Amino acid sequence: MRWKPRLVPELPDEGQLWGVLAEYDTVDTLLVAAEKVREAGFSRWDVHTPIPIHGLDEAMGIRPSPIPWLVLGGGAIGAAAGLVLQWATNAFDYPFLISGKPLFGLPVAIPVTFELTILLASLGAVAGLFIFCGWPQLHHPLFSVARFLRASNDRYFISIEAADPCFDEMKTRWMLEDSGAKAVEELRA
Repeated sequence: MRWKPRLVPELPDEGQLWGVLAEYDTVDTLLVAAEKVREAGFSRWDVHTPIPIHGLDEAMGIRPSPIPWLVLGGGAIGAAAGLVLQWATNAFDYPFLISGKPLFGLPVAIPVTFELTILLASLGAVAGLFIFCGWPQLHHPLFSVARFLRASNDRYFISIEAADPCFDEMKTRWMLEDSGAKAVEELRA
């Protein structure tokens, strides 16, 4: 008997119910299903797709992300820090008077200010992604489902957590099957 590596470990059946996972073939059925899930009042659910889908945010009822504000704040802090750092260094810590030139000149300060603006804006973006996306997530019950490997290839999925106040296993399963799901299975943690 030849050994075959398992890409995804199998979970035992006796685990606690984490939620349900529904698989869809097309974007259109996924969008209709996402609207049904939102209209049913679920709050702890997500959609997993291999590509960005136009209109999915509206179908899910997602508010705009706060990450652009973190990027803007990081950029503003970086610009201010760059200017203040150079001004304080040239005016107080290390004054260098040559031919009556001013202690601080804005054109000379632009490169460092630009670099600090970009650095802190990008760090704000990365920090925002870690905070608002819940990264790093080293284990999730979805990672143990073999069919979920296709979420990064050609399938579309909706997962609904059992911790949701509106969750009832049979009603949720029926709603997902009725919305055109190709397959619906329960997730155990």
